[in-house]
Amino acid sequence: MNENAPYKKLRPSGGYRSLRSFQTTTIIYDATVSFCERFIDKKSRLVDQMVQAARSGRQNIAEGSRASATSSQTELRLVTVARASLDELLLDYEDFLRQRGKRQWTKDDPEARAVRGVGAKLNHDLTDRPDRADPSDHEAYAAWLNHPDPAIVANTLICLIHQANYLLDQQIAGLERSFVNEGGYSEQLAAARVKRRSGFHPTDRTDPTDTRSLPPCPKCGKLMVLRTAKQGKNAGSQFLGCSGYPECKSTLPV
Repeated sequence: MNENAPYKKLRPSGGYRSLRSFQTTTIIYDATVSFCERFIDKKSRLVDQMVQAARSGRQNIAEGSRASATSSQTELRLVTVARASLDELLLDYEDFLRQRGKRQWTKDDPEARAVRGVGAKLNHDLTDRPDRADPSDHEAYAAWLNHPDPAIVANTLICLIHQANYLLDQQIAGLERSFVNEGGYSEQLAAARVKRRSGFHPTDRTDPTDTRSLPPCPKCGKLMVLRTAKQGKNAGSQFLGCSGYPECKSTLPV
């Protein structure tokens, strides 16, 4: 093991600009600012509420991505807040249409299908060109978002919010699976420390909780596993315990 080798982060962070959820919520945020300026009385409290909800959807995705390096729970919480903010914004647009007697598109309406078709194309293009300069592609929706009829603009934004919510639901499910399978940052850090003390560099394996890299039990030879003390003066602290417990009660410090 090379002690002087450059250290690789256990959990990457940032990179939110390449997330399709972030790109879609950026379109929603910009379009909501424009919608409020064009169609809602500037003195209305609704303007601030809608703009802040749209901004929260976008900003919390970015903040969650930045926090992912040290706290998977914080990342999950912030992405969930982004999802809730978009739900609030969705209700505002639905209320706008209902209170003015305007029709809300169904998912099978040709207009809604056309908006979804743009989103599907952008997702495909993103796979082919992940490093493109303008991933948000505002112009792809310009014909709807710049339309003089506020009902068309509101319906388009409702479609976009549904798309963003779908993407965020997938993102949240992925974060939950990752947390269950790999543990949080503190667990990964403890496992990486065990690896280093056992002669393994934390970047030797892609899975820092791989028990094959943990030392064998000094008494019976079975694998040691990472455990957390549940009671006593060391409650909450981690240690290595024999996988043969309770037959073998050997422990080692982390």
